[in-house]
Amino acid sequence: MRATRDGYGEGLVEIGKINKDVVVMDADLGSSTRSFMFKKEFPERFFDFGIAEGAMVDAASGLSYTGKLPYVSSFAVFITGRAFEHIRQSVCYPDNKVFLCGSHSGISVGEDGGSHQSIVDIALMRALPNMRVVVPADFNETRAAVIASLNWDGPTYLRTSRAKSKNIFPDNAGFDFGAKLLKSGSDVTLLSCGLMTQIAIDAADKLGKNGIDCEVINLSVIKPLDESILDSISKTGKVVTLEEHSVIGGLGGAVSELTAEKLPVRMLRIGINDRFGQSGSADELFKHYGLDIESVINKIDEFMRR
Repeated sequence: MRATRDGYGEGLVEIGKINKDVVVMDADLGSSTRSFMFKKEFPERFFDFGIAEGAMVDAASGLSYTGKLPYVSSFAVFITGRAFEHIRQSVCYPDNKVFLCGSHSGISVGEDGGSHQSIVDIALMRALPNMRVVVPADFNETRAAVIASLNWDGPTYLRTSRAKSKNIFPDNAGFDFGAKLLKSGSDVTLLSCGLMTQIAIDAADKLGKNGIDCEVINLSVIKPLDESILDSISKTGKVVTLEEHSVIGGLGGAVSELTAEKLPVRMLRIGINDRFGQSGSADELFKHYGLDIESVINKIDEFMRR
């Protein structure tokens, strides 16, 4: 088991070897975001800005004009919150190739508490024109996304976690923008991202034993959203989204916007229900907010029996 933030760090080292124009920037959190891995290999291409996230983003935008490929990281709550105006004006408005990584996302940060738990970062970044939003499900997918990003244009926001999780995808997995079918089913479509993808897989297995056949799809790319998910939703006639984020503006919001316009169906959004986080272990918080496996199974079971 490894954390997605580790995939970010290892991915940085790989692209640093591939392209000498890659530069990495952090806000005094390199050991936490794992950008320190790049610093160890390429210290001359690493820049620490301290707690000046806005200045860091502006500098990254400036470097992009010179042909550099900036990868910028901090805690998700800081880089999307404190630096939001800088991201809007300096990165998204001119559509610059700047890669932003928000680490320690969601309530799985645990004891750091509500002030450090980013539960609206996907909503903030998804609303910005030109911004790509990626929430990988495991270490391997995160590493693959960072490596693949060398060939992407424009701004990207990558969301990573401190909590460790099982690997869902193989070591040599590539990365693309399409939805990934993890399990076929006929009764309901489960769409998930980040740490909730493993929860979706486990829930589908247990629900199957109770006669509910779930189709599980990993949606790591929340923007642009892969509209091929409508094929699955059309087949099952019901959809459940699972995310470690507010149900407002995140994965559930993106999917509901799509289905409202193109395929209205019964839908359940599982996530943080318009509340702030609080201090506690990741396991305690997942249970308290209804994101643990037992709570998810109960919610889907109730949804299916209405």
